[in-house]
Amino acid sequence: MKKYDYLIVGAGLFGASFARIMSERGKKCLVIEKRDGLGGNIATENIEGITVHKYGAHIFHTDDKRVWTFVNRFAEFNNFVNSPIANYKGKLYSLPFNMYTFYGLWGCKTPDEARKIIAEQREKHGVASAEPQNLEEKALSMVGEDVYKTLIKGYTEKQWGRDCKLLPPFIIGRLPLRFTFDNNYFNDRYQGIPIGGYTSMIERMLDDGNIEVRTGADYFDDRATLDAVAATTLYTGAVDRFFDYKYGELEYRSLRFETETLDVPDYQGNAVVNYTEFDVPYTRIIEHKHFDKTQRSDKTVITREYPKSYSAGCEPYYPVNDEKNNALYAKYAELANKSNVLFGGRLAGYKYYDMDDTVAAVFELTDKL
Repeated sequence: MKKYDYLIVGAGLFGASFARIMSERGKKCLVIEKRDGLGGNIATENIEGITVHKYGAHIFHTDDKRVWTFVNRFAEFNNFVNSPIANYKGKLYSLPFNMYTFYGLWGCKTPDEARKIIAEQREKHGVASAEPQNLEEKALSMVGEDVYKTLIKGYTEKQWGRDCKLLPPFIIGRLPLRFTFDNNYFNDRYQGIPIGGYTSMIERMLDDGNIEVRTGADYFDDRATLDAVAATTLYTGAVDRFFDYKYGELEYRSLRFETETLDVPDYQGNAVVNYTEFDVPYTRIIEHKHFDKTQRSDKTVITREYPKSYSAGCEPYYPVNDEKNNALYAKYAELANKSNVLFGGRLAGYKYYDMDDTVAAVFELTDKL
Protein backbone atom coordinates (compact mmCIF):
# COMPACT_ATOMS: atom_id res chain seq x y z
CA MET A 1 0.00 0.00 0.00
CA LYS A 2 1.28 3.44 -0.95
CA LYS A 3 0.89 6.30 1.51
CA TYR A 4 -0.45 8.65 -1.20
CA ASP A 5 -2.48 8.18 -4.34
CA TYR A 6 -0.66 11.05 -6.08
CA LEU A 7 2.70 12.71 -5.76
CA ILE A 8 2.34 16.14 -7.40
CA VAL A 9 5.58 17.85 -8.37
CA GLY A 10 4.99 21.61 -8.43
CA ALA A 11 2.58 23.83 -6.49
CA GLY A 12 1.69 26.14 -9.35
CA LEU A 13 -1.77 26.50 -10.83
CA PHE A 14 -1.75 23.13 -12.62
CA GLY A 15 -0.48 21.13 -9.65
CA ALA A 16 -2.72 22.85 -7.10
CA SER A 17 -5.85 22.52 -9.25
CA PHE A 18 -5.14 18.85 -9.89
CA ALA A 19 -4.54 18.21 -6.19
CA ARG A 20 -7.81 19.86 -5.16
CA ILE A 21 -9.94 18.03 -7.71
CA MET A 22 -8.46 14.63 -6.91
CA SER A 23 -8.63 15.31 -3.17
CA GLU A 24 -12.34 15.98 -3.48
CA ARG A 25 -12.62 12.57 -5.14
CA GLY A 26 -11.17 10.99 -2.01
CA LYS A 27 -7.58 10.69 -3.24
CA LYS A 28 -4.69 11.44 -0.90
CA CYS A 29 -2.14 13.82 -2.43
CA LEU A 30 1.38 14.92 -1.57
CA VAL A 31 2.34 18.23 -3.23
CA ILE A 32 6.02 19.17 -3.28
CA GLU A 33 7.41 22.53 -4.38
CA LYS A 34 11.10 23.39 -4.75
CA ARG A 35 10.50 27.07 -3.96
CA ASP A 36 9.82 28.21 -0.42
CA GLY A 37 6.33 29.45 -1.29
CA LEU A 38 3.28 28.34 -3.26
CA GLY A 39 1.90 29.50 -6.58
CA GLY A 40 4.73 28.91 -9.02
CA ASN A 41 5.08 31.79 -11.46
CA ILE A 42 1.74 33.32 -10.46
CA ALA A 43 2.92 33.78 -6.86
CA THR A 44 2.19 37.11 -5.13
CA GLU A 45 3.45 38.82 -1.99
CA ASN A 46 2.48 41.82 0.12
CA ILE A 47 4.77 44.87 0.12
CA GLU A 48 3.68 48.09 1.84
CA GLY A 49 0.09 46.85 1.83
CA ILE A 50 0.22 46.27 -1.95
CA THR A 51 -0.23 42.87 -3.58
CA VAL A 52 2.83 42.38 -5.79
CA HIS A 53 3.03 39.89 -8.67
CA LYS A 54 6.47 38.36 -8.07
CA TYR A 55 7.03 36.94 -11.55
CA GLY A 56 5.25 39.29 -13.92
CA ALA A 57 1.69 40.50 -14.34
CA HIS A 58 -1.02 37.82 -14.36
CA ILE A 59 -4.61 38.67 -15.26
CA PHE A 60 -7.10 35.81 -15.24
CA HIS A 61 -9.42 35.88 -18.24
CA THR A 62 -11.61 33.20 -19.80
CA ASP A 63 -14.77 32.41 -21.72
CA ASP A 64 -15.01 29.02 -20.01
CA LYS A 65 -17.67 29.19 -17.29
CA ARG A 66 -16.53 25.91 -15.74
CA VAL A 67 -13.00 27.28 -15.32
CA TRP A 68 -14.26 30.61 -13.94
CA THR A 69 -16.59 28.91 -11.47
CA PHE A 70 -13.76 26.69 -10.24
CA VAL A 71 -11.23 29.45 -9.49
CA ASN A 72 -13.91 31.61 -7.87
CA ARG A 73 -14.37 28.90 -5.25
CA PHE A 74 -10.98 29.85 -3.83
CA ALA A 75 -10.84 33.62 -4.30
CA GLU A 76 -12.98 36.67 -4.79
CA PHE A 77 -11.98 38.28 -8.08
CA ASN A 78 -12.03 42.03 -8.67
CA ASN A 79 -13.20 43.67 -11.90
CA PHE A 80 -9.76 44.64 -13.21
CA VAL A 81 -9.70 45.30 -16.96
CA ASN A 82 -6.32 45.00 -18.66
CA SER A 83 -5.61 48.16 -20.68
CA PRO A 84 -1.83 48.42 -21.11
CA ILE A 85 -0.04 51.42 -22.60
CA ALA A 86 2.96 51.45 -24.92
CA ASN A 87 5.79 53.97 -24.60
CA TYR A 88 7.81 54.48 -27.78
CA LYS A 89 10.48 57.19 -27.60
CA GLY A 90 8.45 59.03 -24.97
CA LYS A 91 5.14 58.99 -26.83
CA LEU A 92 2.26 56.93 -25.42
CA TYR A 93 -0.06 54.64 -27.36
CA SER A 94 -3.06 52.60 -26.31
CA LEU A 95 -2.97 48.80 -26.37
CA PRO A 96 -4.31 46.56 -27.76
CA PHE A 97 -4.20 48.08 -31.24
CA ASN A 98 -7.42 50.08 -31.49
CA MET A 99 -8.75 53.44 -32.62
CA TYR A 100 -6.91 55.26 -29.81
CA THR A 101 -3.68 53.71 -31.15
CA PHE A 102 -4.43 54.71 -34.72
CA TYR A 103 -5.36 58.23 -33.66
CA GLY A 104 -2.02 58.53 -31.85
CA LEU A 105 -0.13 57.30 -34.91
CA TRP A 106 -1.98 58.99 -37.75
CA GLY A 107 -4.64 61.29 -36.27
CA CYS A 108 -7.44 59.32 -37.91
CA LYS A 109 -10.83 59.46 -36.21
CA THR A 110 -12.87 56.81 -38.03
CA PRO A 111 -12.41 53.09 -38.65
CA ASP A 112 -12.49 53.64 -42.41
CA GLU A 113 -9.53 56.03 -42.21
CA ALA A 114 -7.51 53.55 -40.16
CA ARG A 115 -8.41 50.58 -42.37
CA LYS A 116 -7.36 52.51 -45.46
CA ILE A 117 -3.92 53.38 -44.05
CA ILE A 118 -3.28 49.81 -42.89
CA ALA A 119 -4.44 48.38 -46.24
CA GLU A 120 -2.10 50.71 -48.12
CA GLN A 121 0.84 49.71 -45.94
CA ARG A 122 0.05 46.01 -46.28
CA GLU A 123 -0.11 46.35 -50.04
CA LYS A 124 3.17 48.26 -50.12
CA HIS A 125 4.99 45.29 -48.62
CA GLY A 126 3.19 42.72 -50.76
CA VAL A 127 2.02 40.73 -47.75
CA ALA A 128 -1.69 41.42 -47.89
CA SER A 129 -2.54 38.00 -49.27
CA ALA A 130 0.68 35.97 -49.09
CA GLU A 131 1.15 33.33 -46.40
CA PRO A 132 3.50 34.83 -43.75
CA GLN A 133 6.75 32.92 -43.32
CA ASN A 134 7.96 34.67 -40.17
CA LEU A 135 6.81 37.05 -37.46
CA GLU A 136 7.76 40.19 -39.38
CA GLU A 137 5.72 39.17 -42.40
CA LYS A 138 2.81 38.22 -40.15
CA ALA A 139 2.89 41.58 -38.37
CA LEU A 140 3.08 43.53 -41.61
CA SER A 141 0.17 41.51 -42.99
CA MET A 142 -1.90 42.35 -39.90
CA VAL A 143 -1.14 45.99 -39.12
CA GLY A 144 1.25 47.46 -41.67
CA GLU A 145 4.63 49.13 -41.27
CA ASP A 146 3.95 51.95 -38.78
CA VAL A 147 2.34 49.82 -36.08
CA TYR A 148 4.93 47.09 -36.59
CA LYS A 149 7.98 49.35 -36.29
CA THR A 150 6.56 51.47 -33.47
CA LEU A 151 4.86 48.93 -31.25
CA ILE A 152 5.93 45.39 -32.19
CA LYS A 153 9.44 45.06 -33.60
CA GLY A 154 11.61 46.38 -30.74
CA TYR A 155 9.50 44.86 -27.96
CA THR A 156 9.40 41.45 -29.62
CA GLU A 157 13.10 41.32 -30.44
CA LYS A 158 13.92 42.18 -26.83
CA GLN A 159 11.49 39.57 -25.55
CA TRP A 160 12.79 36.72 -27.70
CA GLY A 161 16.40 37.75 -28.21
CA ARG A 162 16.33 37.37 -31.97
CA ASP A 163 15.33 39.22 -35.13
CA CYS A 164 11.63 39.14 -35.99
CA LYS A 165 12.50 37.56 -39.35
CA LEU A 166 13.78 34.53 -37.41
CA LEU A 167 10.67 34.10 -35.24
CA PRO A 168 7.65 31.96 -36.16
CA PRO A 169 4.55 33.90 -37.25
CA PHE A 170 2.14 32.38 -34.70
CA ILE A 171 3.67 34.43 -31.84
CA ILE A 172 2.07 37.64 -33.08
CA GLY A 173 -1.35 35.99 -33.34
CA ARG A 174 -1.94 36.66 -29.64
CA LEU A 175 -2.22 40.41 -30.19
CA PRO A 176 -5.78 41.71 -30.68
CA LEU A 177 -6.55 44.20 -33.46
CA ARG A 178 -9.80 46.16 -33.43
CA PHE A 179 -11.28 49.21 -35.10
CA THR A 180 -13.21 50.53 -32.10
CA PHE A 181 -12.32 52.76 -29.16
CA ASP A 182 -12.13 49.71 -26.91
CA ASN A 183 -8.86 49.31 -25.03
CA ASN A 184 -9.82 46.17 -23.07
CA TYR A 185 -6.95 43.88 -24.03
CA PHE A 186 -9.01 40.71 -23.69
CA ASN A 187 -12.29 39.80 -25.36
CA ASP A 188 -13.18 37.13 -22.81
CA ARG A 189 -16.44 37.20 -20.88
CA TYR A 190 -14.77 36.81 -17.47
CA GLN A 191 -11.74 38.79 -16.29
CA GLY A 192 -10.14 39.83 -13.01
CA ILE A 193 -7.46 39.29 -10.38
CA PRO A 194 -7.92 37.55 -7.00
CA ILE A 195 -8.33 40.06 -4.19
CA GLY A 196 -5.42 39.35 -1.86
CA GLY A 197 -3.35 37.75 -4.62
CA TYR A 198 -2.83 34.42 -6.35
CA THR A 199 -0.78 32.87 -3.57
CA SER A 200 -3.75 33.14 -1.21
CA MET A 201 -5.92 31.49 -3.87
CA ILE A 202 -3.45 28.59 -4.24
CA GLU A 203 -3.22 28.21 -0.45
CA ARG A 204 -7.00 27.84 -0.26
CA MET A 205 -6.94 25.31 -3.08
CA LEU A 206 -4.46 23.19 -1.16
CA ASP A 207 -6.19 23.61 2.20
CA ASP A 208 -7.89 20.23 2.26
CA GLY A 209 -7.61 17.22 4.54
CA ASN A 210 -6.44 14.90 1.78
CA ILE A 211 -3.57 17.17 0.70
CA GLU A 212 -0.13 17.41 2.30
CA VAL A 213 2.19 20.19 1.09
CA ARG A 214 5.97 20.39 1.39
CA THR A 215 7.83 23.50 0.21
CA GLY A 216 11.59 23.75 -0.30
CA ALA A 217 11.48 20.17 -1.57
CA ASP A 218 13.25 19.54 -4.87
CA TYR A 219 11.97 16.42 -6.60
CA PHE A 220 15.36 15.68 -8.13
CA ASP A 221 17.13 15.65 -4.76
CA ASP A 222 15.44 12.37 -3.81
CA ARG A 223 13.48 11.26 -6.82
CA ALA A 224 13.31 7.51 -6.18
CA THR A 225 12.17 7.90 -2.57
CA LEU A 226 9.48 10.40 -3.48
CA ASP A 227 8.15 8.30 -6.37
CA ALA A 228 7.94 5.33 -4.02
CA VAL A 229 5.47 6.98 -1.61
CA ALA A 230 2.69 7.41 -4.16
CA ALA A 231 0.84 5.21 -6.61
CA THR A 232 1.11 7.84 -9.37
CA THR A 233 3.33 10.88 -9.97
CA LEU A 234 2.13 14.07 -11.68
CA TYR A 235 5.09 16.13 -12.91
CA THR A 236 4.72 19.81 -13.86
CA GLY A 237 8.36 20.77 -14.36
CA ALA A 238 10.52 20.92 -17.48
CA VAL A 239 10.04 17.74 -19.49
CA ASP A 240 13.65 17.57 -20.75
CA ARG A 241 14.91 17.76 -17.16
CA PHE A 242 12.64 14.86 -16.17
CA PHE A 243 14.27 12.63 -18.78
CA ASP A 244 17.79 13.81 -17.88
CA TYR A 245 18.13 15.70 -21.18
CA LYS A 246 18.31 12.41 -23.09
CA TYR A 247 17.83 14.10 -26.47
CA GLY A 248 19.34 17.47 -25.52
CA GLU A 249 18.02 20.64 -23.89
CA LEU A 250 14.90 22.46 -25.00
CA GLU A 251 15.29 26.22 -25.41
CA TYR A 252 13.47 28.78 -23.25
CA ARG A 253 13.52 32.50 -22.65
CA SER A 254 13.94 33.68 -19.10
CA LEU A 255 13.20 36.93 -17.25
CA ARG A 256 14.81 39.11 -14.62
CA PHE A 257 12.68 41.27 -12.33
CA GLU A 258 13.80 44.49 -10.67
CA THR A 259 11.25 45.49 -8.02
CA GLU A 260 11.41 48.84 -6.27
CA THR A 261 9.30 50.56 -3.59
CA LEU A 262 8.88 54.27 -4.28
CA ASP A 263 7.89 56.97 -1.80
CA VAL A 264 5.20 58.36 -4.10
CA PRO A 265 1.50 57.42 -4.31
CA ASP A 266 1.55 56.87 -8.09
CA TYR A 267 4.39 56.34 -10.56
CA GLN A 268 2.92 55.82 -14.03
CA GLY A 269 -0.87 55.93 -13.64
CA ASN A 270 -1.43 52.47 -15.14
CA ALA A 271 -0.82 48.85 -14.19
CA VAL A 272 1.34 48.02 -17.23
CA VAL A 273 3.39 50.23 -19.55
CA ASN A 274 5.26 48.45 -22.36
CA TYR A 275 8.50 49.97 -23.63
CA THR A 276 8.59 49.09 -27.31
CA GLU A 277 11.85 50.83 -28.22
CA PHE A 278 14.65 48.29 -28.61
CA ASP A 279 17.24 50.49 -26.88
CA VAL A 280 15.27 50.48 -23.60
CA PRO A 281 16.57 47.31 -21.91
CA TYR A 282 13.35 46.30 -20.14
CA THR A 283 10.13 45.35 -21.91
CA ARG A 284 7.66 46.78 -19.41
CA ILE A 285 7.12 48.43 -16.04
CA ILE A 286 4.39 47.02 -13.82
CA GLU A 287 2.86 49.22 -11.10
CA HIS A 288 1.14 46.71 -8.87
CA LYS A 289 -1.29 48.90 -6.92
CA HIS A 290 -3.26 49.60 -10.12
CA PHE A 291 -4.30 45.94 -10.29
CA ASP A 292 -6.58 46.51 -7.29
CA LYS A 293 -8.24 49.89 -6.77
CA THR A 294 -9.08 49.02 -3.15
CA GLN A 295 -5.39 49.12 -2.15
CA ARG A 296 -4.69 52.43 -0.43
CA SER A 297 -1.06 53.27 0.21
CA ASP A 298 0.99 56.46 0.17
CA LYS A 299 3.75 54.44 -1.53
CA THR A 300 3.88 52.41 -4.71
CA VAL A 301 5.74 49.31 -5.91
CA ILE A 302 7.00 48.97 -9.48
CA THR A 303 8.71 46.10 -11.28
CA ARG A 304 10.88 46.43 -14.36
CA GLU A 305 10.86 43.26 -16.44
CA TYR A 306 14.03 42.35 -18.35
CA PRO A 307 14.14 39.48 -20.85
CA LYS A 308 17.24 37.32 -20.68
CA SER A 309 18.73 34.23 -22.23
CA TYR A 310 17.97 30.98 -20.49
CA SER A 311 20.78 28.95 -18.95
CA ALA A 312 21.14 26.39 -16.19
CA GLY A 313 19.95 27.88 -12.90
CA CYS A 314 17.55 30.35 -14.55
CA GLU A 315 13.80 29.99 -14.40
CA PRO A 316 12.37 28.90 -17.77
CA TYR A 317 9.42 31.17 -18.60
CA TYR A 318 8.71 30.96 -22.33
CA PRO A 319 9.23 27.91 -24.54
CA VAL A 320 10.87 28.71 -27.87
CA ASN A 321 8.40 26.89 -30.10
CA ASP A 322 10.32 27.03 -33.35
CA GLU A 323 10.64 24.09 -35.72
CA LYS A 324 13.82 22.73 -34.15
CA ASN A 325 12.54 22.82 -30.57
CA ASN A 326 9.11 21.46 -31.46
CA ALA A 327 10.77 18.48 -33.14
CA LEU A 328 12.90 17.92 -30.05
CA TYR A 329 9.87 18.20 -27.78
CA ALA A 330 8.03 15.61 -29.88
CA LYS A 331 10.71 13.08 -28.88
CA TYR A 332 10.22 13.88 -25.20
CA ALA A 333 6.43 13.76 -25.60
CA GLU A 334 6.78 10.24 -26.98
CA LEU A 335 8.76 9.22 -23.90
CA ALA A 336 6.15 10.87 -21.66
CA ASN A 337 3.31 9.00 -23.35
CA LYS A 338 5.07 5.69 -22.72
CA SER A 339 5.76 6.56 -19.08
CA ASN A 340 3.52 5.72 -16.13
CA VAL A 341 3.99 9.32 -14.95
CA LEU A 342 1.41 12.06 -15.66
CA PHE A 343 2.65 15.33 -17.18
CA GLY A 344 0.95 18.72 -17.14
CA GLY A 345 1.49 22.47 -17.31
CA ARG A 346 3.51 24.89 -19.40
CA LEU A 347 6.94 23.36 -18.83
CA ALA A 348 5.92 19.72 -19.06
CA GLY A 349 3.90 20.41 -22.21
CA TYR A 350 6.47 22.86 -23.66
CA LYS A 351 3.66 25.22 -24.59
CA TYR A 352 2.63 28.74 -23.62
CA TYR A 353 -0.60 28.38 -21.63
CA ASP A 354 -2.77 31.19 -20.35
CA MET A 355 -4.06 30.50 -16.86
CA ASP A 356 -7.52 29.47 -18.04
CA ASP A 357 -5.92 27.06 -20.52
CA THR A 358 -4.00 25.56 -17.61
CA VAL A 359 -7.13 24.92 -15.55
CA ALA A 360 -8.97 23.58 -18.62
CA ALA A 361 -6.08 21.15 -19.20
CA VAL A 362 -6.42 19.98 -15.59
CA PHE A 363 -10.12 19.31 -16.19
CA GLU A 364 -9.27 17.33 -19.31
CA LEU A 365 -6.76 15.21 -17.43
CA THR A 366 -8.90 14.60 -14.34
CA ASP A 367 -11.97 13.82 -16.46
CA LYS A 368 -9.95 11.06 -18.17
CA LEU A 369 -8.79 9.73 -14.82
